[in-house]
Amino acid sequence: MSETMRAVEITKPGGPEVLKICDRPMPQAQPGQVVIKVAYAGVNRPDALQRAGAYAPPPTASDLPGLEASGEIVALGEGVSGWAIGDPVCALLPGGGYAEYVATPAAHCLPVPKDMGMKEAACLCETYFTVWSNVFQRGGLKAGERFLIHGGSSGIGTTAIQLAREFGARVFVTVGSQDKASACARLGAERTIIYNDEDFVEVMRAEGGADLILDMVGGLYIPRNLRALADDGRLVQIAFLQGPKAELNFAQVMTRRLTITGSTLRPQSDLAKARIAESLLENVWPLLDAGKIGPIMDSEFDLADAAGAHARMESSGHIGKIVLKVG
Repeated sequence: MSETMRAVEITKPGGPEVLKICDRPMPQAQPGQVVIKVAYAGVNRPDALQRAGAYAPPPTASDLPGLEASGEIVALGEGVSGWAIGDPVCALLPGGGYAEYVATPAAHCLPVPKDMGMKEAACLCETYFTVWSNVFQRGGLKAGERFLIHGGSSGIGTTAIQLAREFGARVFVTVGSQDKASACARLGAERTIIYNDEDFVEVMRAEGGADLILDMVGGLYIPRNLRALADDGRLVQIAFLQGPKAELNFAQVMTRRLTITGSTLRPQSDLAKARIAESLLENVWPLLDAGKIGPIMDSEFDLADAAGAHARMESSGHIGKIVLKVG
């Protein structure tokens, strides 16, 4: 292999235009890691936050954006077992996915589901790790519960709809347009709420309140979410598109026995992510292999046009996942 590779770097904090093609040294497989020849890389909101200077990578991670990818293993680090050179995989990455090669812990790799292409497989890990760990492990979603998803047409939202449907929950979503509402309904959302036309608080209260809410909006949505919860309901916060601060009356948390929780994926330990991968392999990968669920694809861009991919994502016009074609 060459000593260098093509990659996309963040030349300075700013808009999509700061993403530029560059040459970088090839990554080396450290103990417990594999190196993947990248076929496709998923594009996610944290990538845009990192590009804007609002989400610094962990000290040990690559400064290149990209938190998920698909491809073929080309090198094994010391101590790696269960994988072989040439294996097709999809993987959660600490960073560095916008490149021809990337290194990641072997325990964060998963097999490409049966009959799934590399483009679709590149869109699995960041989204499924996030949804599974927050909705089912942290949020404790159960069959029959009322589940409200904000941003139902996003990559996170479309994944959460499908998983909740398969595990028997009643799914409600907020979206910004009728096209997005129709897409969510086709995936299994029982009720779609166009937020410019209806108040999700009133809709959920009329239904008896949400047992669980998955929110990536934050800001003024936070107190509204508490009002939309049923007694004993849970709010899981995974992002703050409208900011992380809000004024709350915590008396209702006590009197109605509400739970407010949340997490970010990237700063968690390698062991924590490996445990999520194990749980996904056991509980979710059989559904992917059977074709019962899968990523909803929005658009594909060449690696050299990563700026275009970010512009598409930040327009909020997309439905589902955006990918970069690398290999």
